[in-house]
Amino acid sequence: MFGISGEKLLILGLIAIFVLGPDRLPHYAAQLAKFVKSLKRMAEGAKGQLQTEIGEEVNWKQLDPRQYDPRRIIREALSETDPVNPVAALNKPVTQVQPRLAKGENAPFDSEST
Repeated sequence: MFGISGEKLLILGLIAIFVLGPDRLPHYAAQLAKFVKSLKRMAEGAKGQLQTEIGEEVNWKQLDPRQYDPRRIIREALSETDPVNPVAALNKPVTQVQPRLAKGENAPFDSEST
């Protein structure tokens, strides 16, 4: 939970007891509980509103950004084969290789290029 271990949570609790005092601590703990519940309600409301606006069942696990591996995406984009149809790469025309320029020859210039 936010990188806080049990020992750090215990130390934070002890600091809260000393700073707030035992008489005000229950009041602030109740306010914190109300705040967390309201955040949870707001998140559920937003989720429900999104589902009603989309109009169909949303697969939340499919939309989880943690499932995407950028290395896999780049590897698939740079690969020669089509991941959907690998046979199509065999029928792909071979591109012509530009011949090397002779020594002292200028490269072709296109005035309309950037």
